[in-house]
Amino acid sequence: MEIRLLGDPVLRQRAEPVEVFDDELRQLAQDMFDAMYENEGIGLAGPQVGVGKRLFVMDIRDEESEPRAVVNPVVIEEEGAERGEEGCLSLPGLVGVVERSKRIVMEGQDLEGSPIRIEASDLLARCILHETDHLDGVLFIDRVSPIKRKLLLSKWKKLQREAATR
Repeated sequence: MEIRLLGDPVLRQRAEPVEVFDDELRQLAQDMFDAMYENEGIGLAGPQVGVGKRLFVMDIRDEESEPRAVVNPVVIEEEGAERGEEGCLSLPGLVGVVERSKRIVMEGQDLEGSPIRIEASDLLARCILHETDHLDGVLFIDRVSPIKRKLLLSKWKKLQREAATR
């Protein structure tokens, strides 16, 4: 799967709810897991692979959580706040400090359409919030200060020029 990069319009569109839970959806999720692992990410949302559906996969690779595919997520509770570094497979080479809720509760569905509820904190909460943002057309660079955003976008343009000359 090709991961879409900053500048691709699909990254700025609000994803549509998933209504059909079938083998095609399960295969899409598996392909997304494969792409996420291949690119050494911890999360990947549908729009990042050109699919405008409310689906993301995640694996923060710790002993307390397991790889999960989440469909139609809704964050229903948020509390606390903490700043932490974030990167993104759609903006390779960029890292920024983003303030996110420290603890969240998210509801959604699994790949069979059954309801799920995840209570998360720290990195898992950050990952869920980051991926849910993707489903709303929001990138982590939208959540940094205007000055930092300008610096990150300048660095992005430089990285893209360097990649084009290789």
